[in-house]
Amino acid sequence: MPAYPRRGRDSLRIPTTSRTSGRPAKANHPIPARVASWLGRNRRLAAALVLCAAAAITVNQLTPAPLSTVTALAAARDLPAGTAVTAADLASVHVPPGMVAEGFLQDTAAAAGKQLAGPLRKGQLVTDAQLLGPGLLVGTPPGSAAVPLRMADPSSIQLVAPGQLVNVVLTSANGFDQQGPSEVLASAVPVLWTSNKGGQGGQWLGTTETDGLIVVAANAEQSSRLAGASTQGRLFFVLVGPP
Repeated sequence: MPAYPRRGRDSLRIPTTSRTSGRPAKANHPIPARVASWLGRNRRLAAALVLCAAAAITVNQLTPAPLSTVTALAAARDLPAGTAVTAADLASVHVPPGMVAEGFLQDTAAAAGKQLAGPLRKGQLVTDAQLLGPGLLVGTPPGSAAVPLRMADPSSIQLVAPGQLVNVVLTSANGFDQQGPSEVLASAVPVLWTSNKGGQGGQWLGTTETDGLIVVAANAEQSSRLAGASTQGRLFFVLVGPP
């Protein structure tokens, strides 16, 4: 019998098909020898790299998007009442929009050179209501006016602070030999500013003579009685509580 060449299993090439698509299955590509050798020597390092990559992806997905912010002005240090604000006293900060209400200052030029009506803590946002000027009347009834008054006893200014309510009293008595009636010109008016807190006239009052001065918020009727009252007699105030 003629001798036929012997065909082993490895010499047969039987095409295989994918069970799902019916197409010939692709041969598996072996990992390059260099990569396989490196992985063999550095299994722990490779595992650590894979874990770090997975952790980085997880953190990136869980980290919330950065919040939007706006720029506002804050006190760069503790500032006493009466301070004439300079650019060095203010710092620009970024805060969420919800923290910035109407009246908050965002430009240094809007505050520089003006005077604080009250003290500010470091980091406290600055508003127009904290500066001498029309902003002091924020929240008062329509038609209110800021009226400066010079008290007959300058030392009494130490007893009052912005926000307190006072009755403004006019008297013609001098406290010695001259007697006269007293008249309440305004009742329960809020104090907006006092010269006792280091106040200077600055741009708002238009004078450097502030000794014994207070500024109160008064309605139209009270303002007409208070205007020029210091020329009619001696002015005093009485601390009162809320009505």
